[in-house]
Amino acid sequence: MRFRRSAVAGVAVLALALVSGCNDSKAGQNGDASLEKVSYLTSFNTFGREAYAYVALEKGYFKDAGFDVTITPGSGTVDVLKLVAGGQADYGIGDFTATVITLGNQKLPVTTVGMIHQKSLAAIVALEGGKINRPEDLPGKRIGDQPGSTNQVMFPVYAKAAKINAADTKFVANPPPALPQLLAAGKVDGIGQFVVGVPLVEKADPDKRKAVVLPYGNLLPDLYGNAIITRDDLAKDHPDQVKKFTTALLKGLQDTIDDPASAAKTLKKYVPNTDLEVATAELELMKPYVKPDDFNGALGEVDTNRVQKIINLLEEADAVKPKGSMKPADVVNDALAPKG
Repeated sequence: MRFRRSAVAGVAVLALALVSGCNDSKAGQNGDASLEKVSYLTSFNTFGREAYAYVALEKGYFKDAGFDVTITPGSGTVDVLKLVAGGQADYGIGDFTATVITLGNQKLPVTTVGMIHQKSLAAIVALEGGKINRPEDLPGKRIGDQPGSTNQVMFPVYAKAAKINAADTKFVANPPPALPQLLAAGKVDGIGQFVVGVPLVEKADPDKRKAVVLPYGNLLPDLYGNAIITRDDLAKDHPDQVKKFTTALLKGLQDTIDDPASAAKTLKKYVPNTDLEVATAELELMKPYVKPDDFNGALGEVDTNRVQKIINLLEEADAVKPKGSMKPADVVNDALAPKG
C-alpha cells in the first residue's frame, strides 16, 4: 500500500510540474498567515468555463471562508484525480463520468463533493459542410483529441447509446490548443470538445462556418458534467473545511452564471491572454448546464439515485468492471455535497 501511494504521488509531482511549467496563470498565494493554504486545480487549462474559481478568489469568497487558495491550470480529469490523490492538490475539477470510469478501474483515494454541471458538457464537434452531421456519421471518421480526455474516455459509452461501433471511429492524438485549427484546416473530421468550446472552434475557422455539435448528453441525459474532487482523508478528517471551500467556490459559480461578461473580465485579470468575447460566450453557453430549466435543487447538488443510474449505464457499456462492484459511496461523499 505504501509503495502504491508513493507511486501515485510520484506521478502527481511530475504531472503538476508539467502543468505548472506550461502555464504561468497561477492565482492566489496572498501571503496572509491567518489563512489556511489550499491548492486547487481547474479541470483543464484556463478557458472561460473555469472563470468561477477566479471569481471566488477575486470577490474574497475564499478569504472569507478562511482560505488562501492557489489556482493552477489542470490538464484533464485523469491527471487531476492523480494529483489530488497524490496530495499535490487539495481540490480539483473533473468530469464526473470520466471520474467514475477511472475509479472503477483504478483505486485512488479521492471522492466528489459537489457538481459544477448538472448536465454533461462532453461532445464531438465538427463544422458545417464537413463529413459529420449526426452520430451515425462517426464510423470511419478521424477525431482529434488529447489522449485520455473526457470525450475520448466516454466515447465508447456514447457510441453504444448511438448504436454505432466505437472501434470504427479513430481518435487522433493532438494537443488541445491545436484542435480548432486542425478542424478548420480539414486535418481531422471532428474534435473532442465541450459544448462550451464552440465559440473558440468557430472563431478559429477562417471561413466562419457554424459548428456541428453532437452532445453526449443528448443520448445520455443522466450524465453529470464536471464535479468537485477532493481527497478521501480531507473529506473524512476535515469535513468542515471541505464544506466551506465548496460553498465559497459555488458562490463564485453563481456569480459567474449571473453575470458571464463580468466573470470573463475577472478571468482576464488573472489570465491576461483570455479572449473576452470567447470567454463570455463560453459562460453564456454553460449557464443551462449549471442550472437546467428542469432543475430545482441546490447549486452543486448530487442525487445518489442518479449516480447509481450512471454507474449502471457504465457497467452496461463495459466501461466499469466487474458489474455490481461499484456503489455511489465509492465516488461521492453525499454527506458533504450541497443540499436543497
